Amino acid sequence: MKKLKQIQEAARVGSTARAHDVVTQGGVMVVMRDGVRLATDVYLPACNGQPLAGPFPVLVERTPYGKNNEANRERTARDPRPVPRADIAAWFGRRGYVVVLQDCRGRFASEGVFTKYLGEADDGFDTLAWIAQQPWCNGRIGTLGLSYAAHTQTALVSRHPPGLAAMFLDCGGFANAYRGGIRHGGAFELKQATWAYTNAQRTGPAQRDPVIQAALAAEDIAAWFTAMPWKRGHSPLKWVPEYEHYLFEQWEHGNFDAYWRQPELYAAGHYDRFDGIPTLLMCGWWDPYAQTTTDNYLGISRRKEGIARLVLGPWTHGERSVTYAGDVDFGPQATLDGTLAENHLAFRLAWFDRWLKSDAEGGNLSAADDPAVRYFRMGGGSGHRTAGGRLDHGGAWRTASGWPLPGTEFRPYFLQADGTLQCQVPMEEAVLAFDFDPAHPVPTIGGSITSGEPLMTAGAYDQRTQHGIFGAQPPYLPLAARRDILVFETSPLEEDMEVTGPVVIRLWISSSAPDTDFTAKLIDVHPPNADYPQGYAMNLTDGILRSRYRRSWENPELLSPGEIAEITIEPMPTSNLFKKGHRIRLDISSSNFPRFDVNPNTGEPEGRAQRSQAAVNRVHVSAAYPSQLLLPIVSQPGADGH
Repeated sequence: MKKLKQIQEAARVGSTARAHDVVTQGGVMVVMRDGVRLATDVYLPACNGQPLAGPFPVLVERTPYGKNNEANRERTARDPRPVPRADIAAWFGRRGYVVVLQDCRGRFASEGVFTKYLGEADDGFDTLAWIAQQPWCNGRIGTLGLSYAAHTQTALVSRHPPGLAAMFLDCGGFANAYRGGIRHGGAFELKQATWAYTNAQRTGPAQRDPVIQAALAAEDIAAWFTAMPWKRGHSPLKWVPEYEHYLFEQWEHGNFDAYWRQPELYAAGHYDRFDGIPTLLMCGWWDPYAQTTTDNYLGISRRKEGIARLVLGPWTHGERSVTYAGDVDFGPQATLDGTLAENHLAFRLAWFDRWLKSDAEGGNLSAADDPAVRYFRMGGGSGHRTAGGRLDHGGAWRTASGWPLPGTEFRPYFLQADGTLQCQVPMEEAVLAFDFDPAHPVPTIGGSITSGEPLMTAGAYDQRTQHGIFGAQPPYLPLAARRDILVFETSPLEEDMEVTGPVVIRLWISSSAPDTDFTAKLIDVHPPNADYPQGYAMNLTDGILRSRYRRSWENPELLSPGEIAEITIEPMPTSNLFKKGHRIRLDISSSNFPRFDVNPNTGEPEGRAQRSQAAVNRVHVSAAYPSQLLLPIVSQPGADGH
């Protein structure tokens, strides 16, 4: 029976031949520098139930989601069932690694108080220092993990821990949490509020006290979102003060101060610590950490001793084994499984074998010969509805020697008074105005989101409201019909055009308010067909800029009456083939809720505003004020290893 179970497990998570058995040392309490003990499980290669002599290379994952729980994204295209972390650890153990899984401070079986993200640098260093002293460790340690478990990696590398020899950052690892992941363009990402509410119910005080558990469960998170702004002590998190406190700390730190330069939130402040540590960075276009992933790649790879590889797929957060994101399908090549490797397990194993094992053990410590950048260029599909009911957008994998892609042309498309996007500077001067009422924000329809359930979901969708979209109301019309959205689009393209890289929107704006937001959304407009007789407005990427931060993240400035100000919006990077006959569209507005908090237009301190007012917001278009969309155009598809 035991043998049969092992065979079934091997078939489920990968077919590579098993080298060892595994034994587990569970519930080890590793002492941190302040005396707090973190619950840790160690998986050791073994034979006949006895640990092998070793020593071995070690893989470490530090997680807030429960070292003994299922990892929801640890699944394959062949088998969509989530896999327990213990099974993943055992799989690597059978291939010659010691695997260490640890609950983060204040989560599940670990002691201490949880403060999201903070404290992980010291705890990570102390954990690796403990590992390096164990007889089963050969002095070469690799770290891995998704999302928060990627953030813990960039945190610990800042302390230069002993033994760290390779990293696999999957959908996370803050380059600068102020610019992506917690805040974006000065606005606050409200996925932090939904994450806090959801996860506060799963561990800590709520698990120890049934009264707290019941109080949290009785809260209506959707109702609370309609009642924003929240106040300390009067929020759905008031039952768990430690969660409420850290959330408001993030929310209220509006300007880029010392809080945001803490190592857990700011890998950009210590890229020198990555020197000589091979780092693979992987993310999806529909993930809120796409920008932090490319920023980290640039920060590491541009250093003389930096070793980095970049993988970007058409995925939402961690969903590398499905072909779709939201309501759009990218074809059978969209998964990691069967394209980049047999599956995610095999992909990571190849990376760590290369850098943590000697040639005799099947590794290769020479310089990696794989492409520096592998990215999935979306687009090229039929535009019809698939058998699964999604838009067939298509796509294909490409490679490049750097990021942005060498030879990229950054081409401006200027906003025109008549609502078109053209390559010529506008001849006609115009001021395009709209009313922005914070009480009626533009509803979020897809995008780069994670942990937003039940209020928002990630991915690509037709930009039309419908029942079930938070904040949408009858009659359910396209977002373009709203009076508070300015729509600019090209004429139908005369030839295919690839856009791959960072997207930038530069606007000249003014407002009746002392502070307000401007949002920008890039859209691929599919022409009508039998399946989509009204066409399909597919969102690609979007961003926001809080106008008080138009000149400086450190020193905010309110708008003066009548001031015309230049602002820059930087959405997530993307890669898309706009097919002949499609249109490029840019939507400009002032809200995207509940993805971002809504600016009350009053200039009050962030996270503390208690008033709101409507604003008249304006976009200026002229030769003197050349508002524009700057697109990274790959002018010669097929070049540079494509």
